[in-house]
Amino acid sequence: METGLAGRRAAVAAASQGLGFASARALAAEGAHVAICGRSNDRIEEAAARIGDGAVPLVADVSTPDGARRFVVEARDALGGLDVLVTNAGGPPPGTFATAPFDAYGPALALNLLSVVAMCQEAVPGMQAQTFGRVVAITSISVRQPIPNLILSNTARAGATGFLKTLAREVAGDGVTVNSLQPGTHATERIFEIYGDTAAATEGIPAGELGRPEDFGAVVAFLCSDSARFITGAAIPIDGGAYAALL
Repeated sequence: METGLAGRRAAVAAASQGLGFASARALAAEGAHVAICGRSNDRIEEAAARIGDGAVPLVADVSTPDGARRFVVEARDALGGLDVLVTNAGGPPPGTFATAPFDAYGPALALNLLSVVAMCQEAVPGMQAQTFGRVVAITSISVRQPIPNLILSNTARAGATGFLKTLAREVAGDGVTVNSLQPGTHATERIFEIYGDTAAATEGIPAGELGRPEDFGAVVAFLCSDSARFITGAAIPIDGGAYAALL
């Protein structure tokens, strides 16, 4: 399938590893010029080298709105413009209502909600002006079905989903699509940090295995393609069937 991504300019946040890296590599494989960021210079340069195709490594910390906004500015400057934005960030610490202190909510919201807002505010107006843009936000299946012991992430990512849905409707007429992907458990470093081993992580997944990051990246690339022009405002679970509700 011809994706129309060849020559497009894409910024992918938090892409030194995991689903961010897989997304950037999938976009680059379709011919997009990709800028990626991470907090460690060595790790992001290594990731860019693995992606190849002239991937641009940028050191940025998207855990704050200022850092997130700065990443988009630097990516746009490096690429000469921006057609695609993939928002992404790590998750806040585990916790429950009883164990997560009030002071932990502010950083969690900055990380998984306000960083998304900041990146979109910096990127989307330019996309509107050129009458083309693709925004794909990596959130979590917890938006649909809260994950135990992750109350901070559950709360912040739900807010991001509300923002993204509203934004999608406001900019749809300008040639800009805005969608979110809700990953379940994939074979990434963060999942093993949380669950400890593969057996625990796969429990409750009807597919019987962890998601493959490269498959997730392929979905990101499709949503950024010309063929996905009529998909916007969607929040798509990618979880091997773990989400059990009808809607």
